[in-house]
Amino acid sequence: MKYLVVSDIHGALKGASVIKELEDFHETDAVLLLGDILYHGPRNDLPEDYAPKEVIPLISALKDRIIAVRGNCDAEVDQMVLGFPISADYNELFVGKHKVFMTHGHVYSPKNMPELSSGMIFLSGHTHLPEAHQKDGVFILNPGSISLPKGGHPCTYGVLDKKGFKIFTLDHEEYMKISF
Repeated sequence: MKYLVVSDIHGALKGASVIKELEDFHETDAVLLLGDILYHGPRNDLPEDYAPKEVIPLISALKDRIIAVRGNCDAEVDQMVLGFPISADYNELFVGKHKVFMTHGHVYSPKNMPELSSGMIFLSGHTHLPEAHQKDGVFILNPGSISLPKGGHPCTYGVLDKKGFKIFTLDHEEYMKISF
């Protein structure tokens, strides 16, 4: 399986509208959506193209290919309008021989991870900062934010497969990577 990894859309129309194109460009099988889908939250600037009502049908159209987790800005009402599960704080899946623990990053974080074995993948968003490194044998991955990047980074997303994790800019330029 090959996954498109997206986090922290925060209701931005551009961030949501490119997901299908990114899926097609990278020929991914599914989308891992790491939370903060519709709302910007009190600590983030309002995206210039903030349009959560327009984001709903774009994201919901992909519902059969999305595996999602809840972000700190996601509300119970979001579950009613999106049509795919977003209420879990984490999810687990396998990519090749690697078990992936995916979460938004506000309940579990690289500083507050559950006990993971060497070779496992900790995949999160929340910080809006891209990350791809290994710590104590665990791969720490974060695609950054597709809509509201922080720390001087551009808008980014990730592609995860059994060979590794690559982070790209919206222009499809490789920004960061790690091999497994």
